[in-house]
Formats: sequence, structure tokens, C-alpha cells
Amino acid sequence: MEYQKILNQIEAELTAKQSTGQVASYIPELSKISSKKLGVHLYCINSGHYNFGDSTERFSIQSISKVFALTKAMSLLDDELFERVDVEPSGDPFNSLVQLEYEQGIPRNPFINAGALVISDILISLLDNPKEDFLRFIQSIAHNDSIKINNEVYESEKKYSHRNAALLNLMKSFRNIKNDIEVVLDFYIFQCAIEMSCEELSIAFMIYANQGKTLSDGHQVLAPRKIKRINAIMQTCGFYDEAGEFSFRVGLPGKSGVGGGIAAIHPGQYTVTVWSPPLNPKGNSELGMYALERLTTLTGLSIF
Repeated sequence: MEYQKILNQIEAELTAKQSTGQVASYIPELSKISSKKLGVHLYCINSGHYNFGDSTERFSIQSISKVFALTKAMSLLDDELFERVDVEPSGDPFNSLVQLEYEQGIPRNPFINAGALVISDILISLLDNPKEDFLRFIQSIAHNDSIKINNEVYESEKKYSHRNAALLNLMKSFRNIKNDIEVVLDFYIFQCAIEMSCEELSIAFMIYANQGKTLSDGHQVLAPRKIKRINAIMQTCGFYDEAGEFSFRVGLPGKSGVGGGIAAIHPGQYTVTVWSPPLNPKGNSELGMYALERLTTLTGLSIF
């Protein structure tokens, strides 16, 4: 497959395409990022790396971190994890309080905010040093010890986290949060403020395309049966209430973040990450969605 040729065509199309999206502004620090930033990195299991644009520049991964948090939690627990968080698509905004109230404090899935907060609560209970251990986990699967958080984003997000605090308080009232609310909220914000490039995310996401193993050294990070489940949740829940649209247009498991990133995988084939900050009304990267749709169209390959 001539991946670089295909990426070059996508780059030309994106350069000519007029974006109507808006850079996330509810976290003020994110609004400072140029709307012109654009990068793509594809990491093929058989033939290596392909990219264009700002693919090596780090950005705030935001909700893409939820995949890593779920992976870490599933490495420590078995099915009892899913007694506290479900695996169904939400069909509602990622920070909905209404659905959570109706379903008595059990979040629909680990990739909406409420579900990720429960996962954070679980990790705080199980890890000796949650922040250090979580960051070290990401560094290990990305093979890069220099990955860290963006302190400006972290502080900015902490000042505007009232709705996530409300989600935590609601779940605490249903006894689905065990630790101190401020501690859980702080750890969740820490995860979202981690900075990675498209290239680093594509390397880290290789465990989801390669049956739970890193590609460089073959280390088994998570059992294949658990990777299969994470991929399934990415397919059905990775794009909030636009997950069906992403499956329809792109046909790959993936996860988006309001920093403008999307990481996706083709099991047994490749990982691919796109970064373009302007978001569509559902909170997903507008040009990122288009780029991945064109990738699966031009290659003629998706999981379906």
C-alpha cells in the first residue's frame, strides 16, 4: 500500500478545504492554539512510518487519554470493573448530567466524562502513585520518557471544571465514587493535560492494533481478549454522540479529544493519528474526521 502517496493526496485536499470548525474555548488555554495546525502520522505494522504536516508537534491529548486510563484499569481488574461503568453508547453530550441521574450514577461508558471519572477513581484506589504511574505507563507504550503534561493547560482546566465536579458529586451520592472528589478531579485533569504528538500517539496506540503488544519489542501490555473489548468500546463510544457517524464514514475504532486530536486503528494493519484543532459542533476535529474518511476511502480498507 502506498501510504505516503495517499497521505500526500489527503494533505492536498485538506489544504484546499475550508474549515468551518471552532477551536475549543471552554478551556481557555486551548483557545490559544492556532487553528492552522495540521498533522497526520500513520504507523504501519509491516512498513513503518508515514506522515505530513505538524505530526511531531505535541498537543493536549485531552479525552484520548481515556483509552490509556481504561487500559491501565483493565490491566489491574477483570469484569468487576464493568459493575461501575457500562459499555453502551450514550447518544448524549459527553458531560451529560441528565443521563447519569436517570441511570443512578452508573455512566454509560468509560469514554464519556462521567465514565472516565469513575476509571480515575478506580486507578486512585489501585495505584500507589496514580499520576506518576499513569504517566510512566504512557511513556512506556510510546517508548518516550520525555512525554509530560502541559502545566498551563492543567491549571486552565482546573479553573473551569465545575461540570465535572458536578458529575463526581452526583456519582458520589450514588456511592459510585470512593475517593475524595477533589483528588479524583485533579487526577482526571492531569490525564487530559498530557501532551503528545501524532507520531507518539500512533506508537502508543500500536498495542490496540497489534493484539496488546508493542511493536518494537513485542512486550505484551494487555491480553488480546481485553484489547478486543477496548477496540469495541472505541468503535461504539469513541466519538461521543457522533460515534455512529464516525463508524459510518470512517469504519475504524478510534478516540477523539477536544484538543483536536483523533487516534484510530486498523487491527493488524496500522495506527493513525490526526491533529487539527477546529472542532465540529459535536466536539470532534472537523478536518480530522474528513482526513480519516479519505484514508479508508483511498485505501479501500476499513474493519467492515
